[in-house]
Amino acid sequence: MLPDDNNDRKLLKDVRPPGWRNPQPAARYNLVVVGAGTAGLVTAAGAAGVGARVALIERENLGGDCLNVGCVPSKALLRSAHAASEVRNAHQLGIRIDGHTRVDFAAVMERMRRIRARISPNDSARRFQDELGVDVFLGQARFAGSDRIEVGGESLRFKKAVIASGARAFVPPIPGLEQTGYLTNESVFDLRELPRRLLVLGGGPIGCELAQAFRRFGSQVTILERAGQFLVREDADAAQILFDAFQREGIDVRLGTQLARLDIDANGRRQAVVSRGDEEETIGFDEILVGVGRSPNVQGLDLERVNVQYDPRTGIRVDDRLRTTNPNIYAAGDVCMQHKFTHAADFAARAVVQNALFFGRKKLSALTIPWCTYTQPEIAHVGMYERDAAKRGLDLDTFMRELSDVDRAIAEGRDEGFVKIHVERGTDRIVGATIVAEDAGDMISEISVAMAAGMGLAKLSSVIHPYPTQAEAIRQVGDAYNRTRLTPTIKRLFENFLALRR
Repeated sequence: MLPDDNNDRKLLKDVRPPGWRNPQPAARYNLVVVGAGTAGLVTAAGAAGVGARVALIERENLGGDCLNVGCVPSKALLRSAHAASEVRNAHQLGIRIDGHTRVDFAAVMERMRRIRARISPNDSARRFQDELGVDVFLGQARFAGSDRIEVGGESLRFKKAVIASGARAFVPPIPGLEQTGYLTNESVFDLRELPRRLLVLGGGPIGCELAQAFRRFGSQVTILERAGQFLVREDADAAQILFDAFQREGIDVRLGTQLARLDIDANGRRQAVVSRGDEEETIGFDEILVGVGRSPNVQGLDLERVNVQYDPRTGIRVDDRLRTTNPNIYAAGDVCMQHKFTHAADFAARAVVQNALFFGRKKLSALTIPWCTYTQPEIAHVGMYERDAAKRGLDLDTFMRELSDVDRAIAEGRDEGFVKIHVERGTDRIVGATIVAEDAGDMISEISVAMAAGMGLAKLSSVIHPYPTQAEAIRQVGDAYNRTRLTPTIKRLFENFLALRR
């Protein structure tokens, strides 16, 4: 990313300061952290905060994907896209807007860069070195021995090391892709002009979020997903609600469709040949966004030299305490974890600090990790899906509340969605939940708290919620569970008792 305005220059001044001079290495570090994304920053700050001597190495920009090309810029764009949708649909609420409204894409992108630059001091090299006491090294890290990492011509000795080098966009070997050019999450935020026709390869969270945003900005958007459902991790009923919303917005969703090849026609126009079964079709496009997964950043670290085993596709192999196959080296974040979320990397890093420095026994499997796809409506989940329980031989009871029966959702005209909670059969122990709603990402946290605290679904029914709120649906699901406890036999006993009291 090259600075082209004051916002980008401010960002780079924080996350990769021009002319930065690496410090003189200490004789030995308690912890050397490779990678300054979320996992690396949290690890370094946490370890330094309890008195450890820490070195932090980053080959690109501090802040990693989340600040630079992930959560922060994408959510800034989504806010603008949602505002555009609200203006267009204000008539449904009785609001008439006279005159023409349009999306100023350049202003949208400038706002995104301004927000990114505003947040960047939190992840800055100066803050970590001058305020937190972490030695910050910029450059490529390479393991040079059992207790040494080399960077920028210097050798850093360590007692323990943590690999938090993250992941990057996976680019599939599709014929013609390199020749036609493509966007990923690492380059889409550098756009200065709105593409008239955007082709999105992959119906995962990144593809769905940006597809909806660019459609609302005014692009013609087509999503290609080879599976029969986009957001394949989510329940089919949840994905269907979003699919229907996309259809209404004019997004062309092609499920069960593969991208066969790309080329440039005689007039210099880019086109994609897609296949579904035995049929092929040509689709013209101006930009293609590739969002088909992530690849761990394991290259160039010389992991073989220190007996750290890894797979180029799935990442570094770790045990439940996030130790690699070298007991003195740990890993955290996207480079090793199935759940590639900022908040998952954050809490994994906290576990690593305890395990690496204080003989801790914190387990990755013990973390209750929710997640959310920030489309409109949002889809959030925590814990098991029904298919997960089936694989484990666990019988479930499922309780559900449709938003069409929730007063606040009806009043706001946002009544498509549901709250679905799974409990272990015969108990009220919550093992998983899915929410489809306007603010599902916020709502799921209540269920995450209940699961982490061991609070059952019966207890959730006694939690008083302000009326009216969409989160009231969670309590109503608890009520539905409690009604199942009133068996016919118990009801007859109550009737007989109350009859005697009349």
